[in-house]
Amino acid sequence: MKIGFLMDPIEEINTKKDSTFAMMLEAQARNYEIHYFTQDDTFVKNHRPFASSKQIKLFDNTTRWFEYHSSQVIDLTTLDVIMMRKDPPFDMEYIMDTYILDLAKEKGVLICNDPQSLRDANEKFFTEYFPDFSPKCVISKNPKHIKAFAKTLDKVIIKPMDGMGGSSIFQTGKNDKNLNVIIETVTNNGTRTTMVQEYIPEITQGDKRILLINGKPVDYALARIPSNDDFRGNLAKGGRAVGQPLSESDYKICEKVGPVLKEMGILFAGIDVIGKHLTEVNVTSPTCIRELDKQFDLNIAGVLFDEIEKLVN
Repeated sequence: MKIGFLMDPIEEINTKKDSTFAMMLEAQARNYEIHYFTQDDTFVKNHRPFASSKQIKLFDNTTRWFEYHSSQVIDLTTLDVIMMRKDPPFDMEYIMDTYILDLAKEKGVLICNDPQSLRDANEKFFTEYFPDFSPKCVISKNPKHIKAFAKTLDKVIIKPMDGMGGSSIFQTGKNDKNLNVIIETVTNNGTRTTMVQEYIPEITQGDKRILLINGKPVDYALARIPSNDDFRGNLAKGGRAVGQPLSESDYKICEKVGPVLKEMGILFAGIDVIGKHLTEVNVTSPTCIRELDKQFDLNIAGVLFDEIEKLVN
């Protein structure tokens, strides 16, 4: 199978934690022909999608983890599968890449995840489609709506709609004298759509990342537990990762969310659950494969490619 990886520069990844790297290692173990390219490498010529690709060999270590074998311009429609693994920001350049991938999809290439669905399923807004599980919140760029909601609760979380890794997330509330400046900062003075969400006390027990493959959950979650000096559980902000089996309520959430993702062609997603609440649906480049694989002797990328092979063959 010929597979392409559209991703961030491979020389900048952390191989211990990078889920795309786990996927590439599994693709190599299956003897796939691997093509690697970044946003700078893609282009359209005469109505066809291309990329300046490098064929690549991977090594599972932290000092020398790849080497290039050949470089060529490839017609993306000649690939069987393209893994869209570019991290946010989800900006117009990201949108342009999904348009390029749409051209490949029209010719029968399987794109993981589906380009249209990447555009449709904003990772924070998409929880609104599952009101039985999503926390109370307000989404607006207008500071007065954000403030009015925040003034009703002792604790709220305010976060931009396009962030990742815990960046620019604030904990505040009705009695916080910093509330106004936080709202001004996150909304960029009323020009950036922002979410204000009720604070969920169970965050102290962990912000659970649950991976779903073609609509079905992996049976273990990675609970990201905040450090003593931060309210955020994100690993990028010092959170501690603890693997644990899914709970009954986790499975109930997956039973609702999974079929919707499958119908949309979102083959690999990571939902975030705090307590019994669904807080995010991550579809751009979900992570935590390597941590769960290590703790529970799993091969999550292997399960993913089993599903992909069924769809391609």
